[in-house]
Amino acid sequence: MGFVFGLADKIRQFCNRLPAPIPPGNPPMKIVLACDGKIPLSAYDDKERIVWWLGKELSTMGHEITFLLKEKVECDFANIVIYNPKKPMESQIPEGTDLVHFHCEFKEEDIKTPYLITRYDVSLKARSFHRNTVFLSDSHAQIHGASVFVYPGVDFSEYAAPEFDSKRIWYHFLGNTDQRGRNVRGAIDLAAKINARLHVIGGYRVHFRKGFTIPLSPTARFHGKLSPGGRDAILNSSKGMIFPVLWEEPFSLGVIESLFFGCPVFGTPYGALPEMLGKKIDPKHKRIPTTGTVDAFYSDYGCLSVKKTEMIDALNSADDYDPKKCHEYAAEKFSVQRMVVDYLKLYEKVLSGESLHKEDPVMERDVSDKLLPVK
Repeated sequence: MGFVFGLADKIRQFCNRLPAPIPPGNPPMKIVLACDGKIPLSAYDDKERIVWWLGKELSTMGHEITFLLKEKVECDFANIVIYNPKKPMESQIPEGTDLVHFHCEFKEEDIKTPYLITRYDVSLKARSFHRNTVFLSDSHAQIHGASVFVYPGVDFSEYAAPEFDSKRIWYHFLGNTDQRGRNVRGAIDLAAKINARLHVIGGYRVHFRKGFTIPLSPTARFHGKLSPGGRDAILNSSKGMIFPVLWEEPFSLGVIESLFFGCPVFGTPYGALPEMLGKKIDPKHKRIPTTGTVDAFYSDYGCLSVKKTEMIDALNSADDYDPKKCHEYAAEKFSVQRMVVDYLKLYEKVLSGESLHKEDPVMERDVSDKLLPVK
């Protein structure tokens, strides 16, 4: 029976990697993806990986992709155009382009080609946004007075197969440690409280440019930027991801990668984390930046709380979570194929002359850059 279930998993994974063909009657499109970051990226910055996977999957489906970038890169599935800030944006868009998908800020000017914009960060200042702006999650959109979002998707074909029967012996943190809001110090502290080893993937203990140092701990080991194989090996033996963020997290690929390898997530219920673990936001609730009064959230995929005692209790019960259930949830809900389908629906809407929002979304109040509390 074990062989049968293992074979079924392999078949399911293979089918999930197959590209979705362009529906009959829908001709291939010429799409420009504009990004101010460096791609492809082997590190842990979310935006650059999302843009690369989006372009790759769209190309696999039969669409003609052009990357508009600051630097020349090698790419076998898309054309490359180098952005010149001294020229008007419209003049740098290849002739015959159907749609431009911006993944960066750009100068306000008259662009005739239909376009939409994906925003990745949280604005600290009250402002308005173009009505064709897309956000990364429901909470991310609501903070900015908007409603349109697309969850990022991961190209799971670039990862090793999860090992559900492997012994789980430590915890991990996955993300950039130079961002204070990601709170790697809090993750180290929680691991020390339960006397568990914590592997920190994606950063270093000392950050000279940021001007701070993360205290030494006998339970924490920093790996910096690991190779994909090294990362996957650690996740395949991890009991869970510790991620006590102290800001309104727009989205985290690290959470999805962890779930894919069967690791539940233990952290704070700020930003998109409750959504990512299966909690639906009440559409009648108008979300404003968190003040710290947030209820604990428990699901089949982890626990989120602002109380350290509740997080510690959940961490001590990490073995109660089902790695296979975490994996299946991530593979179904956060694949690159699902992301592309969602974006194609928005592309069609823009190309038909509709706006994604009826009016420009307005963020009505500033957001404090003060870190959010953990009790």
